[in-house]
Amino acid sequence: MRGGTVVIKFGGNAMVDAGLKRAFARDVVELWRTGLRPVVVHGGGPQISAMLALLGLESRFEAGLRVTTPEAMDVVRMVLSGRVQRELVGHINEHGPFAVGMTGEDAHTMTAVRRPAWVDGRPVDIGLVGDVVDVNPRMVRTLLEQGHIPVVSPVARGEDGQAYNVNADLAASALAVALGAERLVMLTDVEGLYANWPHSTEVIEHLTADALDGLLPGLASGMLPKMEGCLRAVRGGVGKAHVLDGRVPHAVLRGALGETGPGTTVVPGSDPARRSSGRTG
Repeated sequence: MRGGTVVIKFGGNAMVDAGLKRAFARDVVELWRTGLRPVVVHGGGPQISAMLALLGLESRFEAGLRVTTPEAMDVVRMVLSGRVQRELVGHINEHGPFAVGMTGEDAHTMTAVRRPAWVDGRPVDIGLVGDVVDVNPRMVRTLLEQGHIPVVSPVARGEDGQAYNVNADLAASALAVALGAERLVMLTDVEGLYANWPHSTEVIEHLTADALDGLLPGLASGMLPKMEGCLRAVRGGVGKAHVLDGRVPHAVLRGALGETGPGTTVVPGSDPARRSSGRTG
């Protein structure tokens, strides 16, 4: 595992808690010091929603994705790369000159097309939301080879020149595949994938790609992009994908180092899912 690349998606309410943000930054630097090559892709949903509200613009979600008008897209770019990324880079760099911020637009790292969405079998317009169709990882690899920790905002550019808001889970998944990462770790604000939400808080600890594929159509909208990202990652060659509770201390260390812990792990293959009993996290 030493020298391996780990892509970490940082999101959820942990991103608005100052203590959790600083703890996450320390853990990422610790991974770097163990010889791993961490790449961080961050979300920013709570901050975007707050800024939209401040500006009197509507926040609306369809199929688990933010409906992004041209006005909202301006806010997305401003908040992600102008505020959230800079704070995270700053926290990591309190420990040394490690982190370098970039977006998916930089050096054509991510190319996107407008993502279609359906609700109850009917198409819905979600605006300038993109799906990554191509990743050029050269810039990220160069930063890693120079000993840096890339911190990537999930904004991509289309061949039409339009900037697109890309779900951070799916952006992290696409980047993990392109980099040949050994692990994808998604930190969020839930304990993992629940077996029968909202009727049960039983967490599925281990899930194969084929089993997850069968579950996707019935997942709650908030979990859909996360689990879709995990599925794309392991089917694209990533060894394991983890969905972990970012509120739990050192969750990113355990996930990246492959230690047993609470959450949901997705692996390639077709064995039946093995479920845990009771709450985890």
